[in-house]
Amino acid sequence: MSEHRRKPPQPQEGGRAAARRGQSGSSSGRRAAPRGATGSPSDAYGLGGDDQYGGRAEARRAAQRNTGGRRRGADDTGPGGRRGGPGGPTGPGRGRGRASEPARRRFIDYPRAGKWGWRRWTPSWKLVSGLFIGFVGSLVALVGISYAMVTIPSENDAAKSQNNVYYWGNGTQMVATGTGVNRQNITIDHIPDAMQWAVISAENKSFYQDSGVDPMGIARAVVNMARGGQTQGGSTITQQFVKNTYLSQEQSLSRKFKEMFISIKVGKELKKPQILQGYLNTSYYGRGAYGIQAAAQTYFGKNADKLQPSECAFLAALLKGPTYYDPAGNPDLDKAANASANLKRSKERWSWILGEMHKDKRITDAQYQDAIKKYPTPQGRKANKGMTGQISYLADTAKRYVLAHSNITEAQFDQGGYQIYTTFDKAKVNALTAAVKKIQKSRLDPKKRDLDKYVQFGAASVVPKDGAIVALYGGDGYENGHFTNNADTSGVPVGSTWKPFVLAAAMEYGTYRTDGVPLSPLSKYNGDDHLKVKRPDGTFQLNKDGSTFFQNNESDHRWGYITLRKAMEQSINTPFVQLGVDVGMTHVRDVAQKAGIRTGFAGLNPSFAIGTSTPSAIRMADAYATFAGSGKQADPYSVVSVKHDGKEEPGFTKPAVKQVMDSNVANNVTDTLENVIQNGTGQNAKALGRTAAGKTGTTDSNKSAWFVGYTQQLSTSVAMFRENPKDHRLLSMNGTAGVPSIHGGDIPTSVWTEYMKVALKGANDPGFPEAEKIGEVSDEAGAPTPTPTPTVTQPSETPTESPSPTPSDTPTTESPSPTDTCQFGFNCDNTGGVDTGGTDGGVTGSPTPTDTTGNGNGNGNTRGNGNGGLFGGPTG
Repeated sequence: MSEHRRKPPQPQEGGRAAARRGQSGSSSGRRAAPRGATGSPSDAYGLGGDDQYGGRAEARRAAQRNTGGRRRGADDTGPGGRRGGPGGPTGPGRGRGRASEPARRRFIDYPRAGKWGWRRWTPSWKLVSGLFIGFVGSLVALVGISYAMVTIPSENDAAKSQNNVYYWGNGTQMVATGTGVNRQNITIDHIPDAMQWAVISAENKSFYQDSGVDPMGIARAVVNMARGGQTQGGSTITQQFVKNTYLSQEQSLSRKFKEMFISIKVGKELKKPQILQGYLNTSYYGRGAYGIQAAAQTYFGKNADKLQPSECAFLAALLKGPTYYDPAGNPDLDKAANASANLKRSKERWSWILGEMHKDKRITDAQYQDAIKKYPTPQGRKANKGMTGQISYLADTAKRYVLAHSNITEAQFDQGGYQIYTTFDKAKVNALTAAVKKIQKSRLDPKKRDLDKYVQFGAASVVPKDGAIVALYGGDGYENGHFTNNADTSGVPVGSTWKPFVLAAAMEYGTYRTDGVPLSPLSKYNGDDHLKVKRPDGTFQLNKDGSTFFQNNESDHRWGYITLRKAMEQSINTPFVQLGVDVGMTHVRDVAQKAGIRTGFAGLNPSFAIGTSTPSAIRMADAYATFAGSGKQADPYSVVSVKHDGKEEPGFTKPAVKQVMDSNVANNVTDTLENVIQNGTGQNAKALGRTAAGKTGTTDSNKSAWFVGYTQQLSTSVAMFRENPKDHRLLSMNGTAGVPSIHGGDIPTSVWTEYMKVALKGANDPGFPEAEKIGEVSDEAGAPTPTPTPTVTQPSETPTESPSPTPSDTPTTESPSPTDTCQFGFNCDNTGGVDTGGTDGGVTGSPTPTDTTGNGNGNGNTRGNGNGGLFGGPTG
């Protein structure tokens, strides 16, 4: 064997240094005796000669070879180990170093000692087993402790009722109302079998066999919460019973797990009939009714033990969600919950539940046939204690604001115990109610005229630059069977009160002909009746059948080319329809949205420009408040604070005030609308006796009439309409009040004026900021060239409201009124007369054009039950 492959064994302790010492210490070539061989104490403890240095060097090398522990040599079988190899207890080189001391065992051997590479980082089976057993043991202990700590809920505790207390804006109490006497627990023997089986067949068929907990449902809730969503309702009747009695509003995983433990305990310690009794006694059935006894009385006027199978199936359907399954509808909570949609949903689920009961053999064939043949129509709504007059609508508006701006559910809210501090001004609410009643009494007589029947009003008053709703009128009151809040529901087209948004859009965006340069309100458009509408590409608007679309005015008066200011004054349709097309209906919509309109938009066809949209009275008052505030807008709000159990609820910060429109655009709109009151269709509002601006509106077939007006302190809208109480379709007001037709400048303006007189009594009259010249004059294509020196007609002393009986046969150029000849001096003396013949135009019966984009419902025929006001759509 070659020499270089046979290496002599190296010293096991002391290394090269020891070898050198051995060579120098024995010239005869004898090896040094192993440490301890002489029996000398110095040998045994490594205190003599140079051996101590060799021991320390070896200790350092051992530490380098075993980075995970300081005593590798004490455990290894290799050099310096404890198992007798060289350098071990009997071998050479046992020195003073710590590496040779006995190892101290670690409680958790990780990283693993004596292992190298990946084995060092792989836990042993002992470690894995120990950790698993420890985890399972801790989990079992945690479950046991949690199970022992939770208590079984009491349906009697859940049935405790408190009032909700509402306060006026000045902090005095408005009303204390709640479900109070509308809660009563009954025992299972007083709950019909049909009611019990209706719930079981519909919600939890395995109720009598399962443990009361649905693991998959809990898993879904955990996953949903992990994704940032909210916890879901219980999947079993047991879990739902626990959820009903768990009064905390917290939405968290900890609550979900606590409910799970309670459900397990309930399932173990209560009998199934007790659980079912608790569930039926604590469930919410809508209309403020908690428990099956209250529900039976609320919907059918009888005790629970008298319910028939058909009625039981109806009440079981409500448990799916009373907002959407009460056939009376809940449009104030959600526009999708209107009466017709709810009735359809209720009938479908009622029929399905009866079918499931029959399939499960819970009712006989004869009982099923008897139950399915007729839907059990429930009683109408009833007013709760204290909910009468306008108080009912004020509380309703505040409640919906609370639900829209917090995590409080309707069921939790109706459990009571809340203090709601509102923005409503008692004096102004009373003044608005008195104004409506006064005009109703003086102008309408349902006993003598059938056309005066079913006339309704809706009104709202908002503070500009703030958004606080200080007054509203919602209808005749809950006590009179009117449960729809007319101040905050959509469905009534606004007519010509929409035209200011078209003018504002023109002053902000210009038209396709001006390349974005703002348009002056002194630009002229053709005001004649029955005109074609020209698209930007030069073609004419067409109907669905391909025929030419014509826009009509309310009268056939020949206005010729008139300024937009004049067209607004006399509320003429044709100029604003063409202007809307020239500006772009999307721009008109955008301006209305920025001003405060959120929902109720109709299709973006030409008629969109003259008010086919159906926003609420609250939203219209708020949008006009943006003009009053020189372009500053704040969302309307009715609640400033909510407390529960003495704790302030989050979510009721006052809405921010935003500059959404150029101040001069808003001021020019205001100046134009001042002229409407001074010289146009809103002259009845001059009786207010102070600076004000406003616009009248009347719709197709005279089905609605509006007036929206404002000062710097207050913006108020008033809507008037007739509605069929059975199908909620709008009816024509032609002949109402004994006149051929109702216009916005008539009864609505009179109501507005009566209210504003009282609401602003004692307040100063600051007027409005002066409007500066804006935009460039850009007349409609085809307009005649203006003459160098226009002639001003002398004002007449008593302007008439009807068009001239003998209009010119040919289009004429308008003789400018003083307001038009005052070169951009919009605050000139406007006491001159008006060009006679103007009426409040509004939506007409023109054919529907083909390019109907958008998704509105502005057909002017049916009053939408959807909520188009404070809470409908993206905000509230």
